[in-house]
Amino acid sequence: MNHTILFGMSSLKSTMPRLWSDSRCEGLARTQPRPLFGEHVAVICNAFIRGALCNVKLAPSVLDASNLKHVKCPANQALTATTVRELSRKEKFEFDKLKKRLRSKAGKAIADYNMIEQGDKVMVCVSGGKDSYAMLDVLISLSRSAPVDFELIAVNMDQKQPGFPEEVLPAYLSDLGVPYYILEKDTYSIVKELVPAGKTTCGLCSRLRRGSLYGFAQEIGATKIALGHHRDDVVETLFLNMFFNGKLKAMPPKLLSDDKQNVVIRPLAYCKESDLQRYAGFKEFPIIPCNLCGSQEHLQRVQVKQMLAQWEKEYPGRTESIFRSVCNVSPSQLGDSKLFDFSHLRVERDTSLHVPGIQMVNL
Repeated sequence: MNHTILFGMSSLKSTMPRLWSDSRCEGLARTQPRPLFGEHVAVICNAFIRGALCNVKLAPSVLDASNLKHVKCPANQALTATTVRELSRKEKFEFDKLKKRLRSKAGKAIADYNMIEQGDKVMVCVSGGKDSYAMLDVLISLSRSAPVDFELIAVNMDQKQPGFPEEVLPAYLSDLGVPYYILEKDTYSIVKELVPAGKTTCGLCSRLRRGSLYGFAQEIGATKIALGHHRDDVVETLFLNMFFNGKLKAMPPKLLSDDKQNVVIRPLAYCKESDLQRYAGFKEFPIIPCNLCGSQEHLQRVQVKQMLAQWEKEYPGRTESIFRSVCNVSPSQLGDSKLFDFSHLRVERDTSLHVPGIQMVNL
């Protein structure tokens, strides 16, 4: 019998406390040793039952079968991290440092914002890009030492873009042993029909995708939706909102949806895009390009990205400094009266103190 609890939980034989990241999250270790094998029998049975149920055809009342292409839920396979191409000694040293840094930063973000809690079912949105691949890989790694037990379910949305390689993600996720869904929604045709040629498609595309994923998360009982946005995305969004919307607003690491039905988390919020790019190179993820937004060279986000890259070249560390400012806001030093009560500011002086008048005397 496989003595590993399914869906990312750690080995049953382990009695060591589990941490979100290395030494940075020591306060989150379990206060009690992990129970031994005999106490986990019921948990194992439930895990295998869940795995078996995932292979049953779901009723239309639960999921819209017309939009659900693949359902895969391995019942006898623990989650595994992706393999790395053969590395030289120097490359292996660099990769190990990089992997540790990403794991540590993601773990710290999760701990700082309480992104993942005991018993959470985390829907990991995998687009086929480097960021979502890295996020899934890091979450699988963290699940082995996390101070809480949680499930990972990968979801990809096939938006029916021409030439989309439908076989890539199912094959990749099957090898990982992670439960996954491929949700089919032809948003590509809608975007192309409604957005004039030459105009940015990202706004409408993201709204359609977000709405579909939010609804699907509720259908499968997901308690958290994990997105692969990183530190650079947060900073770029900050400037996009300032330059084009007149708002001081970015991407929060954790967000409650407007209808309060979903919680969105961004575990990579502390991670640099350059680190994720290098990590994807080491892991050789099967990247799927986006034919909608990836080919638009004059996007506002692309222009902001170029601006930040130039700043970073001239003043190394500027992007990190800007990101820290997003996490260190002083409402009284800004101008939004909804965040700070400027209208009732009054001088506060102790009237009991009296300084006698000083008279000048000429001698």
